[in-house]
Amino acid sequence: MSLEVEEKEESDPKRFDPKQEIKREVIELVKMVVLFLVIFWTLKTFVVEGYEVQGPSMIPTLDDRERILVFKLPHELSKLPILSSLLEPIKSGDIVVFDSTDEANKRYIKRVIAKGPNQSNANTVAAESREELPGVNSVHVKFEKGAVYVNNRRLDERYLVPTESHSPDTDEIDLRPGQYYVLGDHRSVSKDSRSFRAVNDQQIVGKALFRFWPLSKFGPL
Repeated sequence: MSLEVEEKEESDPKRFDPKQEIKREVIELVKMVVLFLVIFWTLKTFVVEGYEVQGPSMIPTLDDRERILVFKLPHELSKLPILSSLLEPIKSGDIVVFDSTDEANKRYIKRVIAKGPNQSNANTVAAESREELPGVNSVHVKFEKGAVYVNNRRLDERYLVPTESHSPDTDEIDLRPGQYYVLGDHRSVSKDSRSFRAVNDQQIVGKALFRFWPLSKFGPL
């Protein structure tokens, strides 16, 4: 009697309809693809993105055609009002990727030499404020013949090759909150804040932290 029941179930056309099975599999595949694309887009837009360095402006730190990972999440989180005063994702000395102000769809990679004072405490007399004028809400940067001075203190830039510490260029600027003064490590060929002035916080894409190509230089920056 139980055998007859099993035979009836196997003969049920609804249970073993090949078309329904294929349809279900296609739907599941589409769901997985959509989920993957959403995760990939989210990671690329808000967390991390790979870039290829183009040009010699960051030699010797980064060479032409090297590939790096740029982390965006800390900077994206710092845009939230509740976290803006708690996070400081970009600091002096960091290598950052940012959007160009004068060329559409172009991004640069440079080193942050100095940043404007913090919004929450612009009048402190630390490295982020003007020591000679603590009441002024700015950071003073001076580039003079290869040497860089931030609030009248000369920076120790050991990442430069000796020939890059000499330059006929001069420049001077006061940085306000949310502004960054950026330079390339290969300054004799670099287009940077000496020409396009300060970079605004809204232009910053993220901080370069890792080099993954070539494999011989694989590791953190």
